[in-house]
Amino acid sequence: MGQHEREHEHVRVAVIGSGFGGLGAAVRLRREGITDFVVLERAGSVGGTWRDNSYPGCACDVPSHLYSFSFAPNPDWPRTFSGQEHIRAYLEHVADVFRLRPHIRLDHEVTMMRWDAERLWWEIEIGGNGVTLTADVVVSATGPLSDPKMPEIPGLSTFPGKVFHSARWDHDYDLRGKRVAMVGTGASAIQIVPSIQPDVARLTLFQRTPPWVMPRMDREITGVERWLHRQLPFTGAARRGLLWGIRELQVSAFTKRPNELGLIESLAKSNMARAIKDPALRAKLTPDYRIGCKRILLSSSYYPALAEPNVDVVASGLAEVRGSTVVAADGTEAEVDAIIFGTGFHVTDMPIADRVVGAEGHTLAESWKDGMQSLRGATAAGFPNWMTIIGPNTGLGNSSMILMIESQLNYMADYLRQLNVLGGRAALAARPSAVGAWNRRVQERMKRTVWNTGGCTSWYLDANGRNTTVWPGTTSEFRRATREVDLGEYEVVRAPMPEREPVEASAVSA
Repeated sequence: MGQHEREHEHVRVAVIGSGFGGLGAAVRLRREGITDFVVLERAGSVGGTWRDNSYPGCACDVPSHLYSFSFAPNPDWPRTFSGQEHIRAYLEHVADVFRLRPHIRLDHEVTMMRWDAERLWWEIEIGGNGVTLTADVVVSATGPLSDPKMPEIPGLSTFPGKVFHSARWDHDYDLRGKRVAMVGTGASAIQIVPSIQPDVARLTLFQRTPPWVMPRMDREITGVERWLHRQLPFTGAARRGLLWGIRELQVSAFTKRPNELGLIESLAKSNMARAIKDPALRAKLTPDYRIGCKRILLSSSYYPALAEPNVDVVASGLAEVRGSTVVAADGTEAEVDAIIFGTGFHVTDMPIADRVVGAEGHTLAESWKDGMQSLRGATAAGFPNWMTIIGPNTGLGNSSMILMIESQLNYMADYLRQLNVLGGRAALAARPSAVGAWNRRVQERMKRTVWNTGGCTSWYLDANGRNTTVWPGTTSEFRRATREVDLGEYEVVRAPMPEREPVEASAVSA
């Protein structure tokens, strides 16, 4: 073993992130008999987006029995749509039950990953502590909802009050009696607004585009139900299966027949009309695009909160801050003590992509400058033995991302099996032709979907207007597409043979 190899730790697999994707990958690795792996987590605890998002009212808009691992059912979910604290506790439980703690390195933020074409491994730099390790395979599970997006607003830096993003909630700041501006009307905002509205003196909501909002049919799961799921596990599995099946049947309306969504729009308008009696406010809150084009949001308390006298809805985006005055693009002004941004995340421009340098010496971000694309949502051309969980075109518009994650874990497991079969120092590099073929197929199917034809601009679309986020099919179709690795879509890369020393003729004759 050479000097370079002795200077650092080497592992078979390095997993980046400890949310659902990272912990799921760790469980699957152990089940595949692979114990030579680490999970690198930049924060001080596991949980991913459910650790970072702890704002008031934070909860999942997918039923809990479906928003959990199939291999780790939780019979004790307290509500149909359980809150952030329960989801985070579930992930901590997974880390404990599956004995993942010894593999997890907390406070280990990856600052750079470089492919070593000679040794066929990834060199990984960890910031802050000078640690470097190498790995044969990298599984990037940083997720699309990990890095908050803050808009550049003129004057914001000189605002004298409090400013924070919903994903970086300041729990030490007391909102009671304050004048608050809420910027954005996405999934986080519609949970925050009804949670803080009763306590603030005045709430000004800046809304560029109104969302479609359906009632959230949430309720407490009874003790009898929980007992039944504990004693008879198949009842929990049946509940999960029913939730999954209903959503699978809904997919065709989103992907093939968007015009059939008109009935759902009528129900959403009725939901609004029950709470919003003011015609002018109702007009502000009524979207002008097909339902489903943006993610359909679920809340039974959002519209009632907006109807309260201490709430102002500004049908315009925040354009400028002048001292303690926030100014909308339409000129509306309001004096506020705090500004909360619910402006989403870096989804189509994931920051981790700037930290991955592939076989050709350029970063993943440079490779994706014209739009993200991968092979089966997992691997990218020019980046051997590197894959991502929740990669391009793996998002869902109406179901649980855990289903997609588990499909990608199947693909990851077979990828590693194929490497073991190849033996020696080997790598699998996605062929550009295969990546191109897969993405042409995905984009062709995308043309008819509501996400592309619904008349809205959403975070599903990248800067070029391409939908590189959502999967245009059912979760069953994706599972079939990722059941196993097709070696025809990959180039097998072998480590270069060491050059032999020239042999003198006299030595041969001797």
